Amino acid sequence: MKMPSSLARLKGLRFPREIIAYAVWAYHRFALSSADVEDLLAERGVIVSRKTVRLWVNRFGAHFANCIRRDRPAPSDKWHLDEVVIPICGRKHWLWRAVDANGDTLDILVQTPRNAKAAKRFLARLIARFGRSRVVITDKLRSYFAPLRNLAPGADYRAHKGLNNRIEGSHRPTRKREKIMGRFESRRQAQRFLAAHDQINAIFKPRRYRLTANSYRHAGADASSLWDDYAREMTA
Repeated sequence: MKMPSSLARLKGLRFPREIIAYAVWAYHRFALSSADVEDLLAERGVIVSRKTVRLWVNRFGAHFANCIRRDRPAPSDKWHLDEVVIPICGRKHWLWRAVDANGDTLDILVQTPRNAKAAKRFLARLIARFGRSRVVITDKLRSYFAPLRNLAPGADYRAHKGLNNRIEGSHRPTRKREKIMGRFESRRQAQRFLAAHDQINAIFKPRRYRLTANSYRHAGADASSLWDDYAREMTA
């Protein structure tokens, strides 16, 4: 990340915005802990505590995620929905995730129950943001049946675990981060972090197996340019 040091400093913050943007980028891009980012910055002559890094990630991660959502092309009208368990403070929670046919995350929601009411809440969020989908694919969880029938009566609904491989791989980065972070501290923290992490990963980790070496390098350069633009939009 190379940005001119002439960027206006954020009000009330001691470090320039390019350093803050770099810390947020490194934390999400390379699955690092806040202590790792602290060491990276120290090696570059920037002395900052891991607590400050964590505050930056919490405060500005949502900004970058919102910018990515804003500029992302319209999603496919074919959705894949799935839920995976995440333990928080010794209690079982469920991470509900929806991706489109391209594998891009549409939305995530951390909830305690795994029933029709929870499915309805998640589907209502999706439809409010993206409209109704043409095709919805889920596993065989029966909690989806009634909400889909009521909220998306015209959708082609397919409940088949084998057809839902598109979303299964999207849970892997969550598991990796969960291990590095020593599990999530609260439902709010998990929701805030994962909502940003999924979007940031989308632009910095394109599907390399689909790209030539030159295309992959161009994709990385484009992502870095977008990140620099989003850093300029940061507000205190």
